[in-house]
Amino acid sequence: MQPTSVILPCGRRLHLQHGPIDLIVEAEGARDIAFEAARVRFDTILQDLVDELALLKSPLTANTTHPNGRVARRMDDAARPHSNVFVTRMAAVAGAVADEVLAAMLHATPLSRASVNNGGDIAIHLEPGQEFRIAMSGLDSRDLGRIAIRANDGIGGIATSGRGGRSLSLGIADSVTVLASNAAMADVAATLIANAVDLPGHPAIRRVPANQLNDDSDLGDLPVPVSVGQLSAEHMRDALSHGLNTAETMLKRGLITAAHLSLGAHSCQTGASQLVISSTQKVPEYA
Repeated sequence: MQPTSVILPCGRRLHLQHGPIDLIVEAEGARDIAFEAARVRFDTILQDLVDELALLKSPLTANTTHPNGRVARRMDDAARPHSNVFVTRMAAVAGAVADEVLAAMLHATPLSRASVNNGGDIAIHLEPGQEFRIAMSGLDSRDLGRIAIRANDGIGGIATSGRGGRSLSLGIADSVTVLASNAAMADVAATLIANAVDLPGHPAIRRVPANQLNDDSDLGDLPVPVSVGQLSAEHMRDALSHGLNTAETMLKRGLITAAHLSLGAHSCQTGASQLVISSTQKVPEYA
C-alpha cells in the first residue's frame, strides 16, 4: 500500500493516509508549498517507524537504547520523562507523527496558522493574532466544553485518550484531553492519565489481556477493561481523582499545560484556562 494524498473539496485541507496513519492538514500562508512539504515528508514516515518497531513497542526505562529515526526520537523524547511507570514509545506515536509533518511544513515556508490532526492528536502552530479552537465531547457525544488556544499560550499540541480512543487503555476514563508544548508530549501524557483513571479490582469492570484483543498490542498481556458496568458516583469520582493526581504531578513537572478528564457524567480538570467549560458541564475539583 502506497501513501495517498488528496486535497479536500474545501481546498484548504490536505488528507494524507498510509496504513494506520490518517492526517488532516491545514495551513494558512503559502499553502501549496506547505502541502507539498507535508506530502514529501509523509511518504517515508510509516516505513521509518516499521524499521524500529520492535524497539518502539518495548517498555521504556531510563537505560533503554535511543532510537534513530526522527519521528522515533520525538516519541522517545516525549515518553522518556515517564519511564518510572510502564510506558512504551508507542504512547506518543500519533502526536509525534503530527509534530513531524508540521515541522516539515514550517521548515519549507512561513505560515500564520497550521495544524496537523492525526486522529484527534493535533500539532498546532500559531503566529501572533491567531487562535485555534476545538470542541471536546464524551463517548455519548455530550458536550464537554471548548478549548481555545492563542499564539502566546505556549501550546503546540492537543491529544485525547481513553476507552473511546483508537488504542487500548489500561484505565476506564471515557476521555482525557491534554494540552502540552507539542503533540507527542500531549499524546503520551493523555495515555498515562487515562491509564490512571481506574478502580483496580472493582467487580463491575471486566478485563482481558491486551494481546487477546490485539495480538500486536504494545501492552502485551496487561489487563485492559473491555466493559464497565454500573458505577456509583463516588466510585467514578474516586477513579477520576487517581487520574487527576497523575495529571497534577505532570503539571508540576512542566510536562503538560492542562488536562480535562471525563468519566460518565463526571469531569474534572487541572491547569490552564484554555480548557473552556460549557455552561452545561459542571467540573468539580477533586482532592
